[in-house]
Amino acid sequence: MSSFCNLLHSGATYATYHSWNRLFQTSVWRAGIIVNQSKIQSGIQPWIQTPEFKRRGSNAKVRMLEEHEGEKMKKKSRKLWWILGALIILTTLGVTGFVALSRPKNEIDSSRLAAVERGDITRSVVATGRIEPGAKVEIKSKANGIIKELKVQVGDLVREGQPLAELDKENLAARVREAKAALIGAESNLKAAQAQLEKNKVEAEGPDVPFTRRNFERSEKLLKEGVLPQQSHDDSRSAYELALNRQNVARAQIIVSEAKVAQARAEVAQAQAAVERAEEELSYATIRSPIGGMVLSRDVEIGSPVSSILNMGAAATLVMVLGDISQVYVRGKVDEADIGVVKLNQPSRIKVETFKDKIFDGKVTQISPLGVDKDNVVTFEVKVSIDNPGNLLRANMTANAEIVLEEHKGALLVPESAVIYDAQRNASVEFPAPGQPRGRERKPIKVGISNGSRTEVLEGLSEKQQIILQ
Repeated sequence: MSSFCNLLHSGATYATYHSWNRLFQTSVWRAGIIVNQSKIQSGIQPWIQTPEFKRRGSNAKVRMLEEHEGEKMKKKSRKLWWILGALIILTTLGVTGFVALSRPKNEIDSSRLAAVERGDITRSVVATGRIEPGAKVEIKSKANGIIKELKVQVGDLVREGQPLAELDKENLAARVREAKAALIGAESNLKAAQAQLEKNKVEAEGPDVPFTRRNFERSEKLLKEGVLPQQSHDDSRSAYELALNRQNVARAQIIVSEAKVAQARAEVAQAQAAVERAEEELSYATIRSPIGGMVLSRDVEIGSPVSSILNMGAAATLVMVLGDISQVYVRGKVDEADIGVVKLNQPSRIKVETFKDKIFDGKVTQISPLGVDKDNVVTFEVKVSIDNPGNLLRANMTANAEIVLEEHKGALLVPESAVIYDAQRNASVEFPAPGQPRGRERKPIKVGISNGSRTEVLEGLSEKQQIILQ
Protein backbone atom coordinates (compact mmCIF):
# COMPACT_ATOMS: atom_id res chain seq x y z
CA MET A 1 0.00 0.00 0.00
CA SER A 2 2.76 2.42 0.90
CA SER A 3 4.61 1.57 -2.29
CA PHE A 4 1.50 2.35 -4.31
CA CYS A 5 1.13 5.68 -2.59
CA ASN A 6 4.77 6.62 -3.24
CA LEU A 7 4.34 5.73 -6.86
CA LEU A 8 1.22 7.83 -7.14
CA HIS A 9 2.95 10.76 -5.45
CA SER A 10 5.95 10.44 -7.79
CA GLY A 11 3.65 10.42 -10.80
CA ALA A 12 1.78 13.51 -9.61
CA THR A 13 5.04 15.34 -8.97
CA TYR A 14 6.29 14.47 -12.45
CA ALA A 15 3.05 15.65 -14.07
CA THR A 16 3.06 18.88 -12.06
CA TYR A 17 6.69 19.59 -12.96
CA HIS A 18 6.03 19.22 -16.68
CA SER A 19 2.97 21.48 -16.43
CA TRP A 20 5.01 24.20 -14.72
CA ASN A 21 7.79 23.82 -17.23
CA ARG A 22 5.37 24.28 -20.16
CA LEU A 23 3.78 27.30 -18.44
CA PHE A 24 7.14 28.98 -17.90
CA GLN A 25 8.25 28.36 -21.48
CA THR A 26 4.99 29.82 -22.78
CA SER A 27 5.42 32.95 -20.61
CA VAL A 28 9.00 33.41 -21.78
CA TRP A 29 7.99 33.02 -25.42
CA ARG A 30 5.24 35.61 -25.06
CA ALA A 31 7.69 38.05 -23.57
CA GLY A 32 9.81 37.71 -26.71
CA ILE A 33 12.76 36.12 -24.96
CA ILE A 34 14.29 32.92 -26.27
CA VAL A 35 16.03 30.90 -23.59
CA ASN A 36 17.66 27.53 -23.39
CA GLN A 37 15.34 24.87 -22.02
CA SER A 38 18.12 23.17 -20.10
CA LYS A 39 18.89 26.48 -18.39
CA ILE A 40 15.20 26.89 -17.53
CA GLN A 41 15.08 23.48 -15.99
CA SER A 42 18.34 23.99 -14.14
CA GLY A 43 16.97 27.33 -12.80
CA ILE A 44 13.65 25.85 -11.66
CA GLN A 45 14.80 22.48 -10.37
CA PRO A 46 16.69 23.73 -7.25
CA TRP A 47 13.91 26.20 -6.37
CA ILE A 48 11.06 23.60 -6.40
CA GLN A 49 13.04 21.35 -4.07
CA THR A 50 12.86 23.86 -1.20
CA PRO A 51 10.73 22.85 1.86
CA GLU A 52 8.58 25.99 1.46
CA PHE A 53 7.62 24.96 -2.11
CA LYS A 54 6.89 21.36 -1.12
CA ARG A 55 4.48 22.43 1.62
CA ARG A 56 2.30 24.32 -0.88
CA GLY A 57 -0.65 22.85 -2.76
CA SER A 58 -0.67 22.43 -6.51
CA ASN A 59 -2.46 25.70 -7.26
CA ALA A 60 -0.31 27.60 -4.80
CA LYS A 61 2.81 26.11 -6.33
CA VAL A 62 1.72 27.25 -9.77
CA ARG A 63 1.09 30.82 -8.46
CA MET A 64 4.48 30.87 -6.75
CA LEU A 65 6.12 29.75 -9.95
CA GLU A 66 4.30 32.45 -11.93
CA GLU A 67 5.28 35.15 -9.39
CA HIS A 68 8.90 34.02 -9.41
CA GLU A 69 9.14 34.04 -13.17
CA GLY A 70 7.22 37.36 -13.43
CA GLU A 71 9.69 39.08 -11.14
CA LYS A 72 12.57 37.84 -13.26
CA MET A 73 10.81 39.12 -16.38
CA LYS A 74 10.30 42.62 -14.84
CA LYS A 75 14.00 42.92 -14.11
CA LYS A 76 14.90 41.95 -17.64
CA SER A 77 12.29 44.38 -19.09
CA ARG A 78 13.71 47.33 -17.10
CA LYS A 79 17.15 46.51 -18.37
CA LEU A 80 15.86 46.52 -21.94
CA TRP A 81 14.19 49.97 -21.43
CA TRP A 82 17.43 51.46 -20.10
CA ILE A 83 19.33 50.12 -23.11
CA LEU A 84 16.68 51.47 -25.48
CA GLY A 85 16.77 54.99 -23.85
CA ALA A 86 20.55 55.17 -24.08
CA LEU A 87 20.40 54.27 -27.76
CA ILE A 88 17.86 57.06 -28.42
CA ILE A 89 20.03 59.69 -26.62
CA LEU A 90 23.15 58.66 -28.50
CA THR A 91 21.27 58.81 -31.79
CA THR A 92 19.98 62.34 -31.05
CA LEU A 93 23.43 63.61 -30.11
CA GLY A 94 24.89 62.11 -33.24
CA VAL A 95 22.31 63.75 -35.49
CA THR A 96 22.80 67.12 -33.78
CA GLY A 97 26.56 66.92 -34.11
CA PHE A 98 26.28 65.95 -37.74
CA VAL A 99 24.03 68.93 -38.48
CA ALA A 100 26.36 71.30 -36.65
CA LEU A 101 29.43 69.97 -38.40
CA SER A 102 27.76 70.01 -41.78
CA ARG A 103 26.84 73.77 -41.43
CA PRO A 104 29.07 76.09 -43.48
CA LYS A 105 31.77 77.72 -41.39
CA ASN A 106 31.23 81.16 -42.92
CA GLU A 107 27.49 81.34 -42.22
CA ILE A 108 26.57 84.24 -39.82
CA ASP A 109 23.59 83.98 -37.48
CA SER A 110 20.90 86.54 -38.38
CA SER A 111 20.58 87.55 -34.73
CA ARG A 112 24.12 88.98 -34.92
CA LEU A 113 23.36 91.24 -37.86
CA ALA A 114 22.32 94.90 -37.59
CA ALA A 115 21.61 97.64 -40.10
CA VAL A 116 23.09 101.13 -40.22
CA GLU A 117 20.30 103.57 -39.30
CA ARG A 118 19.81 107.32 -39.51
CA GLY A 119 18.59 109.19 -36.42
CA ASP A 120 19.36 111.64 -33.65
CA ILE A 121 22.04 111.06 -31.03
CA THR A 122 22.86 112.95 -27.86
CA ARG A 123 25.90 112.81 -25.64
CA SER A 124 24.84 113.68 -22.12
CA VAL A 125 25.56 113.42 -18.42
CA VAL A 126 22.84 112.39 -15.99
CA ALA A 127 22.49 114.03 -12.57
CA THR A 128 20.08 112.32 -10.20
CA GLY A 129 18.44 114.20 -7.36
CA ARG A 130 15.15 115.55 -6.03
CA ILE A 131 12.89 118.37 -7.09
CA GLU A 132 13.23 121.39 -4.81
CA PRO A 133 11.26 124.66 -4.94
CA GLY A 134 13.02 127.76 -6.21
CA ALA A 135 12.42 129.51 -2.87
CA LYS A 136 11.67 127.65 0.34
CA VAL A 137 10.72 129.43 3.57
CA GLU A 138 10.10 128.08 7.06
CA ILE A 139 7.37 130.11 8.71
CA LYS A 140 7.82 130.81 12.44
CA SER A 141 5.98 133.25 14.66
CA LYS A 142 7.54 136.41 16.07
CA ALA A 143 5.04 136.37 18.96
CA ASN A 144 4.35 133.87 21.72
CA GLY A 145 0.82 132.58 21.89
CA ILE A 146 -1.76 129.96 21.05
CA ILE A 147 -2.95 129.19 17.51
CA LYS A 148 -6.54 130.47 17.28
CA GLU A 149 -7.18 130.19 13.54
CA LEU A 150 -5.51 128.55 10.52
CA LYS A 151 -6.41 130.16 7.22
CA VAL A 152 -4.65 127.83 4.70
CA GLN A 153 -4.26 124.14 4.03
CA VAL A 154 -1.38 122.10 2.62
CA GLY A 155 -1.23 122.57 -1.15
CA ASP A 156 -2.91 125.99 -1.16
CA LEU A 157 -1.37 128.72 -3.28
CA VAL A 158 -0.76 131.93 -1.33
CA ARG A 159 0.33 135.43 -2.30
CA GLU A 160 2.85 137.64 -0.55
CA GLY A 161 1.39 139.25 2.59
CA GLN A 162 -1.61 136.90 2.78
CA PRO A 163 -2.63 135.90 6.35
CA LEU A 164 -1.73 132.30 7.13
CA ALA A 165 -2.69 131.95 10.81
CA GLU A 166 -3.97 133.95 13.78
CA LEU A 167 -2.77 133.73 17.38
CA ASP A 168 -4.88 134.50 20.44
CA LYS A 169 -4.70 138.32 20.72
CA GLU A 170 -6.26 139.05 24.14
CA ASN A 171 -3.00 139.25 26.06
CA LEU A 172 -1.27 141.19 23.30
CA ALA A 173 -4.16 143.67 23.03
CA ALA A 174 -4.01 144.26 26.82
CA ARG A 175 -0.33 145.07 26.47
CA VAL A 176 -1.16 147.64 23.83
CA ARG A 177 -3.71 149.33 26.11
CA GLU A 178 -1.24 149.35 28.99
CA ALA A 179 1.46 150.89 26.82
CA LYS A 180 -0.92 153.60 25.58
CA ALA A 181 -1.88 154.50 29.16
CA ALA A 182 1.77 154.83 30.09
CA LEU A 183 2.24 157.07 27.07
CA ILE A 184 -0.56 159.37 28.21
CA GLY A 185 1.06 159.67 31.66
CA ALA A 186 4.43 160.48 30.13
CA GLU A 187 2.92 163.15 27.92
CA SER A 188 1.24 164.76 30.98
CA ASN A 189 4.53 164.88 32.83
CA LEU A 190 6.11 166.53 29.82
CA LYS A 191 3.49 169.25 29.78
CA ALA A 192 4.01 169.94 33.50
CA ALA A 193 7.76 170.18 33.04
CA GLN A 194 7.32 172.55 30.13
CA ALA A 195 5.00 174.79 32.20
CA GLN A 196 7.50 174.95 35.03
CA LEU A 197 10.20 175.88 32.53
CA GLU A 198 8.11 178.72 31.17
CA LYS A 199 7.46 179.98 34.71
CA ASN A 200 11.14 179.95 35.49
CA LYS A 201 11.90 181.84 32.33
CA VAL A 202 9.41 184.56 33.28
CA GLU A 203 10.87 184.80 36.79
CA ALA A 204 14.36 184.90 35.35
CA GLU A 205 13.47 188.07 33.46
CA GLY A 206 12.80 189.81 36.82
CA PRO A 207 9.87 192.15 35.93
CA ASP A 208 9.82 193.71 39.44
CA VAL A 209 13.56 194.38 39.59
CA PRO A 210 13.41 197.71 37.69
CA PHE A 211 10.50 198.93 39.85
CA THR A 212 12.17 198.05 43.15
CA ARG A 213 15.41 199.55 41.92
CA ARG A 214 13.73 202.90 41.16
CA ASN A 215 12.04 202.86 44.59
CA PHE A 216 15.36 202.17 46.24
CA GLU A 217 17.09 204.94 44.33
CA ARG A 218 14.32 207.50 45.17
CA SER A 219 14.28 206.49 48.84
CA GLU A 220 18.01 206.88 49.00
CA LYS A 221 17.72 210.43 47.58
CA LEU A 222 14.96 211.34 49.96
CA LEU A 223 16.96 209.95 52.86
CA LYS A 224 19.82 212.27 51.99
CA GLU A 225 17.44 215.20 51.89
CA GLY A 226 16.15 214.24 55.33
CA VAL A 227 12.55 213.90 54.30
CA LEU A 228 12.39 210.07 54.43
CA PRO A 229 12.84 208.02 57.53
CA GLN A 230 15.56 205.43 57.70
CA GLN A 231 13.04 202.62 58.06
CA SER A 232 11.36 203.37 54.78
CA HIS A 233 14.71 203.48 53.06
CA ASP A 234 15.61 200.08 54.50
CA ASP A 235 12.31 198.62 53.31
CA SER A 236 12.83 199.81 49.75
CA ARG A 237 16.36 198.43 49.77
CA SER A 238 15.14 195.01 51.03
CA ALA A 239 12.48 194.87 48.34
CA TYR A 240 15.06 195.56 45.68
CA GLU A 241 17.45 192.94 46.98
CA LEU A 242 14.67 190.34 47.18
CA ALA A 243 13.71 191.02 43.55
CA LEU A 244 17.33 190.51 42.51
CA ASN A 245 17.52 187.28 44.44
CA ARG A 246 14.32 185.96 42.87
CA GLN A 247 15.69 186.78 39.44
CA ASN A 248 18.95 184.98 40.09
CA VAL A 249 17.13 181.93 41.50
CA ALA A 250 14.79 181.80 38.47
CA ARG A 251 17.72 181.98 36.11
CA ALA A 252 19.35 179.05 37.88
CA GLN A 253 16.08 177.13 37.94
CA ILE A 254 15.75 177.35 34.17
CA ILE A 255 18.55 174.80 33.71
CA VAL A 256 16.83 172.35 36.05
CA SER A 257 13.47 172.88 34.35
CA GLU A 258 15.02 172.34 30.95
CA ALA A 259 16.53 169.07 32.20
CA LYS A 260 13.15 167.96 33.53
CA VAL A 261 11.53 168.77 30.21
CA ALA A 262 14.16 166.72 28.40
CA GLN A 263 13.59 163.83 30.81
CA ALA A 264 9.84 164.06 30.31
CA ARG A 265 10.28 164.04 26.57
CA ALA A 266 12.46 160.92 26.85
CA GLU A 267 9.79 159.24 28.92
CA VAL A 268 7.22 160.12 26.29
CA ALA A 269 9.43 158.68 23.56
CA GLN A 270 9.97 155.52 25.63
CA ALA A 271 6.26 155.16 26.20
CA GLN A 272 5.63 155.75 22.50
CA ALA A 273 8.15 153.02 21.63
CA ALA A 274 6.41 150.68 24.09
CA VAL A 275 3.13 151.36 22.36
CA GLU A 276 4.64 150.72 18.96
CA ARG A 277 6.29 147.53 20.20
CA ALA A 278 3.03 146.32 21.72
CA GLU A 279 1.15 147.14 18.53
CA GLU A 280 3.83 145.36 16.48
CA GLU A 281 3.59 142.28 18.71
CA LEU A 282 -0.15 142.45 18.22
CA SER A 283 0.41 142.50 14.48
CA TYR A 284 2.73 139.49 14.87
CA ALA A 285 -0.30 137.58 16.08
CA THR A 286 -1.36 137.54 12.43
CA ILE A 287 1.20 135.33 10.66
CA ARG A 288 1.56 136.41 7.03
CA SER A 289 3.25 134.89 3.98
CA PRO A 290 6.61 136.51 3.14
CA ILE A 291 6.53 135.14 -0.44
CA GLY A 292 4.09 133.97 -3.05
CA GLY A 293 4.05 130.19 -3.38
CA MET A 294 2.48 126.96 -2.18
CA VAL A 295 1.98 125.59 1.33
CA LEU A 296 4.29 122.57 1.37
CA SER A 297 3.64 121.49 4.95
CA ARG A 298 1.75 122.63 8.07
CA ASP A 299 3.16 121.65 11.44
CA VAL A 300 0.60 123.07 13.91
CA GLU A 301 -3.12 122.80 14.57
CA ILE A 302 -5.65 125.05 16.28
CA GLY A 303 -4.76 125.29 19.97
CA SER A 304 -1.08 124.50 19.50
CA PRO A 305 1.32 126.67 21.57
CA VAL A 306 3.77 128.74 19.56
CA SER A 307 7.08 130.16 20.78
CA SER A 308 8.59 133.34 19.37
CA ILE A 309 11.57 133.16 17.07
CA LEU A 310 12.75 136.44 18.61
CA ASN A 311 13.13 134.67 21.96
CA MET A 312 13.93 131.08 20.98
CA GLY A 313 15.80 131.60 17.73
CA ALA A 314 16.12 128.45 15.61
CA ALA A 315 14.38 126.42 18.33
CA ALA A 316 11.13 128.35 17.86
CA THR A 317 7.99 126.49 16.82
CA LEU A 318 7.76 125.71 13.10
CA VAL A 319 4.31 126.75 11.88
CA MET A 320 4.47 125.77 8.20
CA VAL A 321 6.75 125.62 5.15
CA LEU A 322 6.14 127.60 1.96
CA GLY A 323 7.79 127.13 -1.41
CA ASP A 324 7.73 128.91 -4.74
CA ILE A 325 7.20 126.04 -7.20
CA SER A 326 6.73 128.19 -10.28
CA GLN A 327 10.50 127.80 -10.62
CA VAL A 328 11.95 124.52 -9.32
CA TYR A 329 15.32 122.88 -9.64
CA VAL A 330 17.09 119.54 -9.32
CA ARG A 331 20.12 119.43 -7.06
CA GLY A 332 21.94 116.38 -8.39
CA LYS A 333 25.40 114.86 -8.23
CA VAL A 334 27.78 114.39 -11.18
CA ASP A 335 30.83 112.13 -11.10
CA GLU A 336 34.22 113.82 -11.21
CA ALA A 337 34.96 112.06 -14.51
CA ASP A 338 32.12 114.01 -16.18
CA ILE A 339 32.10 117.32 -14.31
CA GLY A 340 34.76 118.81 -16.61
CA VAL A 341 32.36 118.87 -19.58
CA VAL A 342 29.42 120.35 -17.66
CA LYS A 343 29.00 124.10 -18.24
CA LEU A 344 26.62 126.80 -17.04
CA ASN A 345 23.44 127.33 -19.12
CA GLN A 346 23.76 123.93 -20.81
CA PRO A 347 20.28 122.63 -21.76
CA SER A 348 18.87 119.73 -19.79
CA ARG A 349 16.02 117.29 -20.06
CA ILE A 350 14.37 116.29 -16.81
CA LYS A 351 12.30 113.17 -16.24
CA VAL A 352 10.37 112.17 -13.11
CA GLU A 353 8.74 108.89 -12.17
CA THR A 354 5.32 110.52 -11.85
CA PHE A 355 5.25 111.67 -15.50
CA LYS A 356 7.23 108.97 -17.29
CA ASP A 357 6.13 110.09 -20.78
CA LYS A 358 6.78 113.82 -20.22
CA ILE A 359 10.08 115.68 -20.52
CA PHE A 360 10.65 119.01 -18.75
CA ASP A 361 13.16 121.52 -20.10
CA GLY A 362 15.78 123.13 -17.89
CA LYS A 363 19.33 124.44 -17.83
CA VAL A 364 22.39 124.27 -15.60
CA THR A 365 22.45 127.28 -13.28
CA GLN A 366 25.02 126.31 -10.66
CA ILE A 367 28.07 124.03 -10.44
CA SER A 368 29.63 123.44 -7.05
CA PRO A 369 33.37 124.23 -6.98
CA LEU A 370 33.90 121.76 -4.12
CA GLY A 371 33.62 118.01 -4.59
CA VAL A 372 32.31 115.61 -1.96
CA ASP A 373 34.22 112.39 -1.24
CA LYS A 374 32.01 109.51 -0.16
CA ASP A 375 33.18 105.88 -0.17
CA ASN A 376 36.20 106.93 -2.28
CA VAL A 377 33.88 108.35 -4.96
CA VAL A 378 34.11 112.11 -5.60
CA THR A 379 31.00 113.85 -6.89
CA PHE A 380 30.11 117.49 -7.57
CA GLU A 381 26.74 119.05 -6.88
CA VAL A 382 24.98 120.56 -9.91
CA LYS A 383 21.84 122.68 -9.83
CA VAL A 384 19.51 122.40 -12.83
CA SER A 385 16.67 124.95 -12.92
CA ILE A 386 13.37 123.86 -14.47
CA ASP A 387 10.34 125.68 -15.79
CA ASN A 388 7.26 124.28 -14.07
CA PRO A 389 4.17 125.25 -16.07
CA GLY A 390 0.97 124.29 -14.33
CA ASN A 391 2.91 123.44 -11.13
CA LEU A 392 3.06 119.79 -12.18
CA LEU A 393 6.37 119.16 -10.45
CA ARG A 394 6.18 118.85 -6.69
CA ALA A 395 8.85 119.14 -4.04
CA ASN A 396 10.91 116.02 -3.25
CA MET A 397 9.99 114.17 -6.47
CA THR A 398 12.86 111.95 -7.64
CA ALA A 399 14.22 113.33 -10.93
CA ASN A 400 16.90 112.51 -13.48
CA ALA A 401 18.39 115.56 -15.18
CA GLU A 402 20.02 114.70 -18.51
CA ILE A 403 22.52 117.48 -19.18
CA VAL A 404 22.94 117.71 -22.96
CA LEU A 405 26.62 118.06 -23.86
CA GLU A 406 26.31 117.55 -27.62
CA GLU A 407 23.45 116.63 -29.96
CA HIS A 408 23.49 115.65 -33.66
CA LYS A 409 20.38 115.36 -35.83
CA GLY A 410 19.98 112.91 -38.73
CA ALA A 411 23.30 111.11 -38.11
CA LEU A 412 24.28 107.59 -39.27
CA LEU A 413 24.11 105.33 -36.23
CA VAL A 414 25.36 101.82 -35.45
CA PRO A 415 25.12 99.75 -32.27
CA GLU A 416 28.03 100.31 -29.91
CA SER A 417 28.60 96.54 -29.79
CA ALA A 418 29.36 96.48 -33.53
CA VAL A 419 32.35 98.85 -33.29
CA ILE A 420 35.83 97.33 -32.91
CA TYR A 421 38.70 99.42 -31.54
CA ASP A 422 42.38 98.58 -31.90
CA ALA A 423 45.19 99.57 -29.56
CA GLN A 424 45.36 103.04 -31.12
CA ARG A 425 41.59 103.50 -30.70
CA ASN A 426 41.01 103.27 -34.44
CA ALA A 427 37.46 102.14 -35.11
CA SER A 428 36.26 99.51 -37.58
CA VAL A 429 33.29 97.22 -38.20
CA GLU A 430 32.74 93.83 -39.80
CA PHE A 431 30.15 93.16 -42.48
CA PRO A 432 29.05 89.91 -44.20
CA ALA A 433 31.28 88.79 -47.10
CA PRO A 434 30.24 85.30 -48.34
CA GLY A 435 33.26 85.04 -50.68
CA GLN A 436 35.72 85.34 -47.82
CA PRO A 437 37.02 82.30 -45.88
CA ARG A 438 35.47 83.53 -42.65
CA GLY A 439 32.36 84.91 -44.34
CA ARG A 440 33.09 88.44 -43.12
CA GLU A 441 35.29 91.42 -43.89
CA ARG A 442 36.56 94.27 -41.68
CA LYS A 443 36.34 97.91 -42.73
CA PRO A 444 37.74 100.99 -40.95
CA ILE A 445 35.29 103.79 -40.10
CA LYS A 446 35.39 107.24 -38.54
CA VAL A 447 33.14 107.63 -35.51
CA GLY A 448 31.64 110.67 -33.79
CA ILE A 449 29.83 110.90 -30.46
CA SER A 450 28.39 107.95 -28.55
CA ASN A 451 25.65 107.66 -25.94
CA GLY A 452 26.73 104.26 -24.61
CA SER A 453 24.35 102.19 -26.74
CA ARG A 454 24.73 103.74 -30.21
CA THR A 455 27.65 105.40 -31.98
CA GLU A 456 27.66 108.02 -34.70
CA VAL A 457 29.45 107.09 -37.94
CA LEU A 458 31.01 109.98 -39.83
CA GLU A 459 32.72 108.06 -42.66
CA GLY A 460 32.92 104.51 -44.00
CA LEU A 461 29.31 103.25 -43.97
CA SER A 462 26.04 103.96 -45.72
CA GLU A 463 22.47 103.80 -44.50
CA LYS A 464 20.84 100.30 -44.28
CA GLN A 465 24.18 98.56 -44.73
CA GLN A 466 24.42 95.27 -42.81
CA ILE A 467 27.09 94.95 -40.13
CA ILE A 468 28.00 92.23 -37.63
CA LEU A 469 27.58 92.56 -33.88
CA GLN A 470 30.57 91.47 -31.83
